[in-house]
Amino acid sequence: MSRYKEYKKIFSLLILIFTFFYILQISNILYYPAEIKIAKGENKSIDVLFPFSLSALHDEDTIVQSTYNQSSTNGLTKSYKIDGIEAGEAKFQLKLLGIIPVKKFDVNVVKRQYLVPGGNALGVRLNTKGVLVVAVTDVLGVDGKRYNPAKEAGIKTGDSILEINDIKIKDAEHVVDLLNQIEDKKIKIVVERNKIKFETKVTPIKSMQDNCYRLGIWVRDKTAGIGTLTFYDEDSKVFGALGHGITDMDTGNLLNVEYGKITNAKIANIEQGKRGSPGEIRGIFYETENILGEIIKNSPYGIFGLMGDEFIKSNKRKAIPIGFKEEVKEGKAHILTTIDNNKVEKFEIEILKAQPQQFPNQKSMTVRITDKKLLQKTGGIVQGMSGSPIIQDGKLVGAITHVFVNDPAKGYGIYIEWMLEQLTPNYQTNEKLVDNLKR
Repeated sequence: MSRYKEYKKIFSLLILIFTFFYILQISNILYYPAEIKIAKGENKSIDVLFPFSLSALHDEDTIVQSTYNQSSTNGLTKSYKIDGIEAGEAKFQLKLLGIIPVKKFDVNVVKRQYLVPGGNALGVRLNTKGVLVVAVTDVLGVDGKRYNPAKEAGIKTGDSILEINDIKIKDAEHVVDLLNQIEDKKIKIVVERNKIKFETKVTPIKSMQDNCYRLGIWVRDKTAGIGTLTFYDEDSKVFGALGHGITDMDTGNLLNVEYGKITNAKIANIEQGKRGSPGEIRGIFYETENILGEIIKNSPYGIFGLMGDEFIKSNKRKAIPIGFKEEVKEGKAHILTTIDNNKVEKFEIEILKAQPQQFPNQKSMTVRITDKKLLQKTGGIVQGMSGSPIIQDGKLVGAITHVFVNDPAKGYGIYIEWMLEQLTPNYQTNEKLVDNLKR
């Protein structure tokens, strides 16, 4: 009797383990991305566990062809192979027992883009659209009283002032000149807040401090810094860099770009990253020398623009295919970056985790620097390395974006797809890149 109980206990344990394993497999299927990209001319396999099955919703033979292996190794799974025949979108349905719809899959067949990876240190200079309000303060008038005209007009920190009396604002100095010309007359101001424009009216106050007319605001019209080139496209000449946007140091707002440029930067020195203190690459660049390209767009997922012919002709690095986010896996990879003068070098890293993301995010994967030379030189990831391209299995899969403050050897990277979505949703042809960029 005791042996029977022992067998029963073992059998129950096996059933429990099998059930847990089965539930885990079902969860994996249900959480599989709703959108799958397949490069034209390539294929992808999807393993489906019994009693589920996968089938096309319509006749999709012109876009994809799907087959499955009925004699799988364990008899419980079917491996569906989907071949990308022509660019387009096909819809598949996951069904329970071949009857009950469970989940839909959108299979997008796209042309795998080829981009030239960067790694070059860049000097980045941005001029804002109008001027950015970084503070709202009181004005001490010539009568000895305190006024706050900007606040009364509804102007807030983070707003952009685009026009004064229908005159487009060029820079901070232009604002001062216009106010002193208008003096104490009521003026009309066009303000942009969160990409929405509105008009307000305000009367400048003559300041006791310098007898100039003021609104009670501090403004900024430009910023500069060091970053790293991620990629450029040889045909359209479009480039992407940084992997994150450029924000104002005081407001934290994404800078609204009027125009900007990237230049060659020479590494001057490197402050090593330490636990609790991020390091920094310090570089030198001049506004009028070695201009590489023009910045057109500043987005949360990088800066983008047009690369000049001179750099493209002189650069000897070859274009490589991009890797889709579903193809990124844990394991070895490398980055390209510059830590000495203007020399782009390859450094080994490890991708610790690749997040299953459906929407753009700067923190797509967790990475760790494993290259001894880079660790010795920088301590890990430092400021200025943002945008360094991440390459795995010969494909450009992303870019470095952030460092862990308490562990400089680790940081985050963004999927290259999220950067490319800022240029050309759904992977349009190269001819459309520039048009999308300028919108």
